[in-house]
Amino acid sequence: MKTIKLTLVLCCVSIFAFASITPQEKEALISIYNATDGNNWTHSWDLNADVKTWEGVTLKSDKVIALDLSFNNLNGTLPTEIGDLIHIETLNLFRNNLTGAIPQSIGNLKQLKSLNLAFNRLEGNIPDSIGGLKSLVTLELFMNKLEGNIPSTIGYLKELKKLEMFSNELSGPIPKSIGELTNLREIYLSSNNLSGRIPNTIKELNKLKTLSLFDNQLFGAVPSVLGNLVNLEELMLSDNMFYGNVPSELAQLTNLKVLMLNNNQIKGDFASLGEKLPQGIQFEYVNLNEKKNSAVVAND
Repeated sequence: MKTIKLTLVLCCVSIFAFASITPQEKEALISIYNATDGNNWTHSWDLNADVKTWEGVTLKSDKVIALDLSFNNLNGTLPTEIGDLIHIETLNLFRNNLTGAIPQSIGNLKQLKSLNLAFNRLEGNIPDSIGGLKSLVTLELFMNKLEGNIPSTIGYLKELKKLEMFSNELSGPIPKSIGELTNLREIYLSSNNLSGRIPNTIKELNKLKTLSLFDNQLFGAVPSVLGNLVNLEELMLSDNMFYGNVPSELAQLTNLKVLMLNNNQIKGDFASLGEKLPQGIQFEYVNLNEKKNSAVVAND
């Protein structure tokens, strides 16, 4: 009897010692492999080998906490099963050939801190479920074919520091909920089809260092509340449809290194503003319909 008990104990110890990821997580990885032509990846997986040997997969306590398949020739769509990687903290699929939509199930990844789907051919709307990524610090979706509005649920991403969605086909207004993202340091929304006014809620982003909105269809007056963003180093609003007088409050941005207002219909005493801005700043304000060349004002 003692021998039987000892054998059972040793079997249990062996099971725990060699425990692996859950079948659900493994199936999620295999679904990604199958949906993106894994046989032709630059660094493919041996599906018969232990998951811990699979290129780009990081395990901790038998859980998938990171998946890095960047520059890996992924071709195809993201499967719904990607939402079953519920312990993942980093998901990097940068620079592949992914097509189709971002699945709604992406919102299940509550532990995710960094999401990089940039430089693919993803299309369709950004899912509302993205607001479920409450731990997200970095969101990189640039250089795709994403369209539709930026979902207002983005305001739930309270930990977000970097937001990069430039060079897509996004339209509609910048959501007012962006003012909820008080930890933001960088916003890159340039080269889209965004329209409407810059929401006044942006005044709440007092940690912001970069605000890049150039090459859109934004209009209205440049909001004076931008002068509240005293940590701004780069403010790029060129190639839009802004009009009215340049707000004198921009002179309060004493950390600015780049201010681009050119190719709008903004008027005002730019020379006086330039004198009040920090020395060495790159300051561009000339409109396309003016005969003189674009200007760069630097107070050296």
